[in-house]
Amino acid sequence: MHVAIGLVVLVASAAALAALARRFGVSEPLVLTVGGVAASYLPFVPEIHLEPEIILLGFLPPLLYTAAIRTSLVDFRANVRTIALLSVGLVLFTTFAVALVVWWLLPVPFAVAVALGAVVAPPDAVAATAVARRIGMPRRIVTILEDESLFNDATALVALRTALAATAGTVSVWEAGADFLLAAGGGAAVGVIVAYLLAMLRRRITDPVMDTTLSFLAPFAAYLPAESIHASGVIAVVVCGMILGHNAPAWQSAASRIAERINWRTIQFILESAVFVLIGLQVRGIVEGAWHSDLDHATLVWSALAVVAVTMLARPIWVFGSSLVSRSLGNGSAVPAGELVVVSWAGMRGVVTLAAVLLLSEDTPLLAVLKLLALVVVAGTLLVQGTSLPWLVRWLRLRAPSRAEDALQKANVLQQATAAGLAALDEQITADTPPGVVQTLRDRVSWKANAAWERLGRAESELVTPTAEYRRLRLAMLRAERESVLRVRDSGTVDYQILQHVLGQLDLEESIIDRFDEAEEERVEPLAAPVAEEVCAHLRDAPLVRAHAGPDECAECVAEGLAWVHLRMCLSCGHVACCDSSPGNHASKHHGASGHPVMRSVEPGEAWRWCYVDELLG
Repeated sequence: MHVAIGLVVLVASAAALAALARRFGVSEPLVLTVGGVAASYLPFVPEIHLEPEIILLGFLPPLLYTAAIRTSLVDFRANVRTIALLSVGLVLFTTFAVALVVWWLLPVPFAVAVALGAVVAPPDAVAATAVARRIGMPRRIVTILEDESLFNDATALVALRTALAATAGTVSVWEAGADFLLAAGGGAAVGVIVAYLLAMLRRRITDPVMDTTLSFLAPFAAYLPAESIHASGVIAVVVCGMILGHNAPAWQSAASRIAERINWRTIQFILESAVFVLIGLQVRGIVEGAWHSDLDHATLVWSALAVVAVTMLARPIWVFGSSLVSRSLGNGSAVPAGELVVVSWAGMRGVVTLAAVLLLSEDTPLLAVLKLLALVVVAGTLLVQGTSLPWLVRWLRLRAPSRAEDALQKANVLQQATAAGLAALDEQITADTPPGVVQTLRDRVSWKANAAWERLGRAESELVTPTAEYRRLRLAMLRAERESVLRVRDSGTVDYQILQHVLGQLDLEESIIDRFDEAEEERVEPLAAPVAEEVCAHLRDAPLVRAHAGPDECAECVAEGLAWVHLRMCLSCGHVACCDSSPGNHASKHHGASGHPVMRSVEPGEAWRWCYVDELLG
């Protein structure tokens, strides 16, 4: 009973602190850790002693897996060289830099110093993503930090395992290298095998509940076999998660993917919040143990400050040094200095450091002091780097992802998907297909695409788009429908399971409409530039702008007494007409009549173009 109460209090406290941090825009890991520290000094809070298996098996695999299934394989391949330099080279560089300082300051063997270096070397995926999500860093930086954090844990744990083996005997460089290759290669192989075994099962499972259960087992199914053959369980989990996440649209049903996303987001929130509270709860016992050790207090303080300083300085030295070497060798393109600064400073430590230091054996010299040094590194990096990183990003004026450009790209992708869907519809139509069904399908898929384009236009409150009006009316209808079903439920005249199914259908439709509402509210920036990476011949030949005579209005709509939603201009003749969301569709009709291929948005703050012939954005 006491354990159950403790778990409930832990999760509830972590959730409350995380909500408080989000409310005031403060770093969640820092607030959670400070909350844990404060709780550790309360008289009624017992001293917490965590076993390393609790973190390494209970927390680490699911946290890595939930990050891995959202990782883009395409982006990973594009940045694999940078990620390898950080997740392998930087971790080893930091390990030995810290080891030399610890060996110089403390009376411990060099192997023990290397073990501590491996403990504090890997930045934490949880801390990095928490800060990145809050401050809105450029996507390339976020991708590099997240992918680095997925793999650097494996390097650090292998280095720690080698150092621990060296404390008990002699380990040659060749043995250490072979151990690393076995850990990396074996872990990757296990991850691939487990991923494809799970894929075989997923293709035969259509029940979202069973599929989600399989998803919960996946990180442990990869981690445990890899560790049993002395390979890297971390790499196995990451590889398995990346493969399953990349192939989820082909291997899972839509219902299973939706359920998996929601469930893993919940698990991620609970585990992330709880782990930083647990870090804080360790503080009291670790501080008291180190303070009463045989080491004098002055040496203890100076050692802690030195280890934190070396840990934080090793990263910028490596980042800028490796970038300079790469440019001098002509490898890769130059990275903007601002991005290098942010990457070099985003080195917060967390869960892996907490777990790894617990792997040190009880007979390790100055064990209490080493635990304190690891804890100080976690707290110091969260406090110094975690709080200053948002300021640094703002000071460097790094461009965060533009919501307006994101909306344009979403509309473009959705337009391509709509074209593919309509082409498939034409292929499936038979002589027996009712014309009304075909028209309904065309209207629904066109409405979805038009809704995305409508969100790019003017944001004046008086502008009522067809999509906005549809949402308003349909939500009112859904409320009335739900109230009617609830009255039937309260009357007791219909079976409860049937009513639950009907309510579920209404909830699903309302959730889809709510997602459109969220996208509408996020559009706060003007769209001033095209974002297409490839253009067709029509877009290359068409001008970016063209002067047009007369007012900004659709002449055809004025003549027909219609209202338009957004305006488009033909870049061949300058004719201005209404968009496809408007009742007249006069811009598309002008293209059909004239054959002019490219139009441009003439909405305020917009400069994107569209080729009707090749259906490309430019």
